[in-house]
Amino acid sequence: MTTRHPTPPTTDDDWWRSAVVYQVYVRSFADSNGDGVGDLRGIRHHLPYLRDLGVDALWLTPFYTSPMVDGGYDVADYRDVDPMFGTLADFDRMITDAHALGLRIIVDLVPNHTSDAHPWFQAALAAAPGSPERDRYLFADGQGPDGGLPPNDWESIFGGPAWTRVPDGQWYLHLFDPTQPDLNWRHPEVREEFLDILRFWLDRGVDGFRIDVAHGMIKAEGLPDVGFNSMTTGRRQSELLGKGRLPYFDQDEVHDVYRAWRPVLDSYPGGRMAVAEAWAETPQRLARYIGPDELHQAFSFDFLDATWSADSFRKVIDTALTESTIVGAPTTWVLSNHDKQRHVTRYGDGPQGLRRARAASLLMLALPGSAYLYQGEELGLPEVLDLPDELRQDPAFLRTGESRDGCRVPIPWDGELAPYGFGPPGGAPSWLPAPATWQALSVAAQTGVPGSTLELYRTALRIRHDHPALATDAGEVVWLDTDPGVLAFRRVAGPAALTCVVNLSGAPVTIDGYGTAVAASAELTPAGTGHVLPVDAAAWFDEHRPTGGLTVGSPG
Repeated sequence: MTTRHPTPPTTDDDWWRSAVVYQVYVRSFADSNGDGVGDLRGIRHHLPYLRDLGVDALWLTPFYTSPMVDGGYDVADYRDVDPMFGTLADFDRMITDAHALGLRIIVDLVPNHTSDAHPWFQAALAAAPGSPERDRYLFADGQGPDGGLPPNDWESIFGGPAWTRVPDGQWYLHLFDPTQPDLNWRHPEVREEFLDILRFWLDRGVDGFRIDVAHGMIKAEGLPDVGFNSMTTGRRQSELLGKGRLPYFDQDEVHDVYRAWRPVLDSYPGGRMAVAEAWAETPQRLARYIGPDELHQAFSFDFLDATWSADSFRKVIDTALTESTIVGAPTTWVLSNHDKQRHVTRYGDGPQGLRRARAASLLMLALPGSAYLYQGEELGLPEVLDLPDELRQDPAFLRTGESRDGCRVPIPWDGELAPYGFGPPGGAPSWLPAPATWQALSVAAQTGVPGSTLELYRTALRIRHDHPALATDAGEVVWLDTDPGVLAFRRVAGPAALTCVVNLSGAPVTIDGYGTAVAASAELTPAGTGHVLPVDAAAWFDEHRPTGGLTVGSPG
């Protein structure tokens, strides 16, 4: 029996429509007990920091019981906390404190696959082919005279075949690591199990779910071949993600799952929500995951993938806003997450990358809809590119040579030596080492420093929360005529208006007539009645704000 916690601090059921959500990669946020790994007590200790930063909610990556082959995305028990991260009591205390501070909690749900240590899969291995235990997963006979070839040509997202053979000769499907067997979502017991899991965490007070691989649960009938893979053509099937159709992703029947989930979410007070990590070949197909009878949001990864040009950002923004109007739900913007290289590095690394990352953040936070921040981006952290191979833990690394570990290095809090306050004094080294250059990027080093990336985020989030033109998702984006390579748009709410200008042109530009500058990612130079906006910079202008209050500065 679980205890239902009070409804979150406000009764606004639409809170998620304009929320700023901060992704906590639990292993890398804060270590309370000195074992070198982040945990729930560490998150609880730093909740005031997140409140003061100005975010509305936290999304926690999986903290469930797991062998941790894939950082917790291989779940062995969906209703308990892994001892590495604490206990259910720790979770309850954390969520109670979060709600008391006005913060909501979104948890990661992993429905496409379990761990091979899950009791269901262990029972499937012990049972015979065709048994009820095996029917919960996707077991199939192999091809060839002795069944020694995989059932089809499907490929793991982590590289290599998506099938592994068991001793009795059958094969099981794993679209990710072999320790992550895919569930059979056409099985009624699987569907009922996850409805119960939803209720378990909703009863504990969670405000929403991030659905991992939301596009993946249903596979095409008959398990047809894709027609190519890296072994036959040198081209990986994963290259079609977001660009084409695969028989194991984005099947129409997956929407039946979410139509069954939505009434459960709606039966709880306080605006419980779900956001999809979904990849689809067109924006139109992605939009199908969103609606009053399915999920509330889906991540806009096209924004994350936009190149550093005005045309690219303009196209992505226009497409996303058009689709959001059609489905009646706000767009969800994201620049970095635990699966992607940090945007400081994607945009060029070094001073250029940081300049562009700061500008892109102001661009994102001025757009209508919700924004998802990845822990450490408010510090301007770059990707760690030189981790020793022997320390990397991403299961994809051994199969493809590609690693996501560089964006998962624990964030720096304070101090002069690594791991920079990540754990208590005298504790174990952090599970991934932080570089020496991060001393200057720590929370303590940037707090109160004008022009620092942390203070830029704090200022932008405060304005976003307080300014009528940004405080909801309802404000229309009105594009303004500008010089080539410059983006400018206005958000309007009654007499209030805020204009965002971003210089992607490659040369400084003079801007005038937008009002008083209230935030900027780089120092603005006065020019007559206007300002010179530097290269790779963005600024916000309030048409009705008294002169003064500008927060700018060189990246720090």
